[in-house]
Amino acid sequence: MKLKTALSIAGSDSSGGAGIQADLKTMIANGVYGMSAITALTAQNTTGVAAIMEVTPQFLAQQIDAVFTDIRPDAVKIGMVSDSSLINVIAERLCFYKAENIVVDPVMVATSGSALMKTDAVETLIKKLLPLCTVVTPNIPEAEVLSGMKIENVEDMEKTAMTIHDHYHCAVLVKGGHFINDANDLLCDDAGMTWFYGKRIDNPNTHGTGCTLSSAIASYLAKGYDLKESIQNAKEYLSGALSSMLDLGQGAGPMDHGYTLKTR
Repeated sequence: MKLKTALSIAGSDSSGGAGIQADLKTMIANGVYGMSAITALTAQNTTGVAAIMEVTPQFLAQQIDAVFTDIRPDAVKIGMVSDSSLINVIAERLCFYKAENIVVDPVMVATSGSALMKTDAVETLIKKLLPLCTVVTPNIPEAEVLSGMKIENVEDMEKTAMTIHDHYHCAVLVKGGHFINDANDLLCDDAGMTWFYGKRIDNPNTHGTGCTLSSAIASYLAKGYDLKESIQNAKEYLSGALSSMLDLGQGAGPMDHGYTLKTR
């Protein structure tokens, strides 16, 4: 059987726990061939983001073209893109190639609290990328930005998810995280609402959880699973990566993306 492929369009994380590096590790751990189009270089580690250097729109387009014209991806994950001109290029190229199985992780704030996205870029992301995506995967603060609503409890999560779905006509997975209910996430799509329950894992090292979950969802979509199956499988993989209790760095450290490889 032909190996399925996935493309991550995201920023690089010099410490290896999030961004492109987390995405590629996640993809190979979930049986998919991963490729990348880098939107920005970051100088960061487990304690925060020190600097960001964006690529030019032209160079980003060249990266995407190089991938699609040779090894066409079966799914695309979009992560950190902090500039409107880059978002416009991504949307235009994905439309041109009629890309499928697009997962948008709207990276506006890093786990460390560092803001990663400019406000005009948020508007462009909403207008250009959400209409193209199969699912968008905001955490609580990101869902508040996308919906313009405050989330303080489970009922707020449901109202917000419905608002985002109705406004932008895409499926939305609102991640409960430690803000509301630990590991329980809510999907709102055309079929209605589905809760995905997860066990709480007492691990402070959560650097790159959003990147990891979204790229795992993209991996399973690439392999032909439907959206709900892809989310469930991705959550199980994320739980395993957290349960492995890797402890690196002085801040919120990375997870063990390769825990599944140890059993081989």
